[in-house]
Amino acid sequence: MDHLLRLSAGIDRLLTVLGRTGSWAAIVLMLVVCYDVVSRHYGVSKPFGLNSTQIQESEYWLHTILFALVIGYAYLRQAHVRIDLIRGRLPIKAQYVIEMTGCLLFLIPSALVVAWLSIGYTMFSYSTGEVSKSVIGISNVWILKAFMPVMYGLMVLAGISQFIKSLAGFLGRLPQHREAEALGGDN
Repeated sequence: MDHLLRLSAGIDRLLTVLGRTGSWAAIVLMLVVCYDVVSRHYGVSKPFGLNSTQIQESEYWLHTILFALVIGYAYLRQAHVRIDLIRGRLPIKAQYVIEMTGCLLFLIPSALVVAWLSIGYTMFSYSTGEVSKSVIGISNVWILKAFMPVMYGLMVLAGISQFIKSLAGFLGRLPQHREAEALGGDN
């Protein structure tokens, strides 16, 4: 179990680094949106030979980067939607069983399927040289689409880490200070 907990901690560190790196996309996104609004309203020229369409498309590229890199970290930090009306009232071992079941039956399999399917989607975009629907938009759309399998791959890693922590908690091998990582809240 100690090896698995070290694996979980390693996954958590990776997801934390990627999440913190991806969170910078939020700051860049705010700057780009502000610049887009100001430049359109006041007729400010676009930098680096970009046009309004490319700047607007870069906004959804930044959204994609933000969500793709932060989603695994957010899951680890228990930032996902929960309905704890019943689970929070159950004994702690039952809560761990619910977490393990959710990871094994729902999160990991569905994320694996979507990651696998999105690889083909990305490869098709790359092989056909897909570009923006706008004639003056951003090219190489496959780069944007490549973030989809990355995002779901990070969700799989987060699910594996969560499962390991929940299993350790169920077996009584999870250090008490890590219970909130596995179950969220004030457990």
